Amino acid sequence: MFLTPEIITLTVLNFLFVIFATIAFVNALKIVLYYNADATTSYQYALEKKSYLSATIIKFIFYVKIPLFIFFVYTLDSLSNLLPGAMCAAGVVSATSYGTPLLFLKILNLYIFAFWIVLNDEDMKYEGQPYLKKKFLLFCVAYFLLIAEIVLESVMFGAMDINSVVDCCGAIFSTTSQTYLSEILATSPTVLLGLFYGVFLLMIVSYIFKNRYIYSFLNILFVLISLITLIAFFGTYIYEQPTHHCPFCLLQSDYNYIGYFLYIVLFVGTFFGFTLGIIEFDDQELQKRFHISLLYNSLYVAVVSYYPLLYYVKNGVWL
Repeated sequence: MFLTPEIITLTVLNFLFVIFATIAFVNALKIVLYYNADATTSYQYALEKKSYLSATIIKFIFYVKIPLFIFFVYTLDSLSNLLPGAMCAAGVVSATSYGTPLLFLKILNLYIFAFWIVLNDEDMKYEGQPYLKKKFLLFCVAYFLLIAEIVLESVMFGAMDINSVVDCCGAIFSTTSQTYLSEILATSPTVLLGLFYGVFLLMIVSYIFKNRYIYSFLNILFVLISLITLIAFFGTYIYEQPTHHCPFCLLQSDYNYIGYFLYIVLFVGTFFGFTLGIIEFDDQELQKRFHISLLYNSLYVAVVSYYPLLYYVKNGVWL
């Protein structure tokens, strides 16, 4: 294992997360097991106070995790200068068998904690707090996922060998390698773009008819097909290289850090859309979330579509 200022920062913050999250978890477990809204005992009042404390801790963790996730990606990119063969964060992620599962787990935890915040805000609107037990039961699950993420992150950094040569992004995202990813990248652009714009069109239709369940499901599909088409098609036009498929190089200064913008916009749009099918919002809040989701999803579609169109206008041909 080797230490850099970035890794030390992540380790210290993870240690604080474990302490605060454990306090919230103990309180959440008590609330799930013993809270009774109809009881008037002093113990029930104590549980209500602990629910506010736990909610504050959970919100603190989430609001720190958002910039910390960006910092984690930045750390991976900075480590690429230390690992032989790595050209960007992709090489660092593939340096150990823990990198890819950790990245997916971090993204999953962001969605779960963000969903918890929305559920908590909705719960606090009502005097009876109808989601009290549900939201703390959800946090009990999120707690173990958070601990798993922290452990996996520590193991990944500990398993890195500065003397071992790793694959560059060109090898990892090659269309000629014998992997499932290469098969996806080799899929016809017509098929991928048909799925991408088809799902987005269906999303607009479900928005017009305000069918929140279909809209929510389409947002799950949209985030998946968006990432696939970004790697397989749109990214090549941002790089202006037909063989460059790396989703991490988009985060570098050579491409104006456009990846940060795209990933944040996609997260916001799909998250607001996803929650519509799970939480019973009032009509005003429902309309607001519909608008925010479609706005951000449309912005994502507009930006990624801009690059191939600009390339064609400048060069008169497609890649």
